[in-house]
Amino acid sequence: MRNSISINTKKDEIVIKISDMAEHKEIIECLNKKIVALKKLYKTEKTPIHVVGKILKNKEINEIKKIIQDNIDVEVNFDSPKVLGLHGIKKVFEKEIENSETKYYKGSLRSGQRIEFEGSLVILGDVNAGAEVIAGENIVVLGTLRGLAHAGAKGNKKAIIASNEIDSPQIRIANIVKEIEKEEQDENYRCAFVDEKNVLVME
Repeated sequence: MRNSISINTKKDEIVIKISDMAEHKEIIECLNKKIVALKKLYKTEKTPIHVVGKILKNKEINEIKKIIQDNIDVEVNFDSPKVLGLHGIKKVFEKEIENSETKYYKGSLRSGQRIEFEGSLVILGDVNAGAEVIAGENIVVLGTLRGLAHAGAKGNKKAIIASNEIDSPQIRIANIVKEIEKEEQDENYRCAFVDEKNVLVME
């Protein structure tokens, strides 16, 4: 098993760093092994724990936090955002997401509706103007995308947006926002991604 977790003591906090390449099962196994050593640091003081490194899903954050707090009465903070969207992104990263967890939404989204999911989202209909689709990973719309789409909403620049037709005034991938000019809206775009130059490209 790789050493997926490192623990460092700083002046005002203890930092647990999680390897970006570690699988969640490895992280939990490693944390359970190191929790005894971690408890020894709390004999005299209760310095807060700051978890950094890999961007985690909310259920992963909750599981790690529970393991620590079941053993130690301590405040635990995470670098990983709990919310999806531009204001939640603290750092960008690149993670392959071909096998991401996927949620399907049957039907079209009307103006004012909003759907979000930490994995990939597949909309079996249209996303109309005024509707919002936010995903931690990919967004696929089988109909026409006219509303707001934000893929990679925890910072993953490998995420893509794909649709039968992209007819939206703005799309977002990770922390990159592209305003679609009126002259561009005449093009029949079907896919958006971030290239090696950090530019959001539409094809």
